[in-house]
Amino acid sequence: MADFKGKKVLITGSTQGIGLEIARQFSQCGAVVFINGAASEEKINNVVKSISNSRPALCDLSNPDCAEILYEITGDIDILILNASIQYRKAWDEISDEEFDRQIAVNFKSSLKLIQKYVPYMKEQKWGRVVTVGSVQQAKPHKDMLVYAATKAAQNNMVMNLAKQLASFNITVNNVAPGVIETPRNFDALADEEYVKTVLTGIPCGRIGKAKDCAGLMLLLCSDEGKYMTGENIFIDGGMKL
Repeated sequence: MADFKGKKVLITGSTQGIGLEIARQFSQCGAVVFINGAASEEKINNVVKSISNSRPALCDLSNPDCAEILYEITGDIDILILNASIQYRKAWDEISDEEFDRQIAVNFKSSLKLIQKYVPYMKEQKWGRVVTVGSVQQAKPHKDMLVYAATKAAQNNMVMNLAKQLASFNITVNNVAPGVIETPRNFDALADEEYVKTVLTGIPCGRIGKAKDCAGLMLLLCSDEGKYMTGENIFIDGGMKL
């Protein structure tokens, strides 16, 4: 098991799903973990009570001042995991301006703003890890999630750009792209047995993924064992992209 004692980790969107499981894993490895959510202080506090070495970090990432707000709560950190995102399932010609702007703000713009805020300390200490959470839709866009897929593709391009610029500071920047994962976001869709059968025909591994399937790779990328991996886009999708 990786050792993250003495490291501070901010995980956006970590009150449920993939982000919550990542938070649990980092906590078990000794890190101080900041739990971020946007909707409910009560929800964050309940998560914090269940995870040792964790702290609440309430902030809506659509807020233009999100980086300043979170920094006031966390101070400098060693590891930044950008997991939060918003997803609207709508036909491409029905997407409203508000839905477009909110997805851009949370899924892409906030990632850049948080990196701009937290990376200077990582450069100063000559050690840091940044991991963004993308989507299999980077490779296989969903017909009803055009903007969501586009934001994930943009985020991955940002990862490649920054990885090259930050490598000399011993900072790695990578993207992890999950496929269909059993999380609250997908509960309604996965409750439809016929839909699940259709989805499984496109997943060679033959099953829906679990949040735990994503957490192990996060630990590797942020550990010293993963220090020679940067600028990578790694799918955790059971082969769905193939």
